[in-house]
Amino acid sequence: MTATPPPFQHNYFNYFTEVEEHFQRARATGLFLLSPLDWALIETWKDSGIPLEAVLRGIDSAFEKWRSRKRPGPARQINGLAWCAQAVAQEAAALSEASIGARPATEAPFPLDALQAHLARIAAGTRAADALFLPVAEALDALAANAETHYASLEDLDQRLTALEEKALALARTRLSDEQLLETRQAMDAELRPYRSKFSTDQLSRLERQFLDRRVLELSSLPRFSIFHLR
Repeated sequence: MTATPPPFQHNYFNYFTEVEEHFQRARATGLFLLSPLDWALIETWKDSGIPLEAVLRGIDSAFEKWRSRKRPGPARQINGLAWCAQAVAQEAAALSEASIGARPATEAPFPLDALQAHLARIAAGTRAADALFLPVAEALDALAANAETHYASLEDLDQRLTALEEKALALARTRLSDEQLLETRQAMDAELRPYRSKFSTDQLSRLERQFLDRRVLELSSLPRFSIFHLR
């Protein structure tokens, strides 16, 4: 009889870090830097409500399946989270319908002063990026001034930050050249090409959007707003 695996101990607000570290441990080859596509995929999972536990179990399942196969010639390694996408989807589907997207109550994995520093940093970074983003920076200043209040309701705060990031993205797209947008799409197509068969049309659409959004923010020198990117 197969033993039931122990429950994962995790904190939802560390979603990105937990997935990154779990993938690195599963790969067992020391430090491995995730690609822009990997980060976009993690964000897609988070935004789609895929429970963190399903992602971690999916990574384990993908590596177990990979290691069980006998391959002639030099061993090839799993070099990206996209190879785990189908296993993650299966693990998510295996959870009860009521638990999909749900998560246990969790305390913030950071103190109030870390949140205050994050809000101040992204406000300053947004203001420094371009005068175009001044209204967004001022809205971030207001959130920073009331950080103690927002610390008691982090999910609500993150929704506010997401809305402001989307506003900044809309403004950022207006200042990028056609050439920059074309190069961004070409880079996305190159990274996605080996993995397209692993995703449904809807999954591809979400992943492409995340990839492009992250690149637009980088080209515009804008920080990531979400508390999931707090450091």
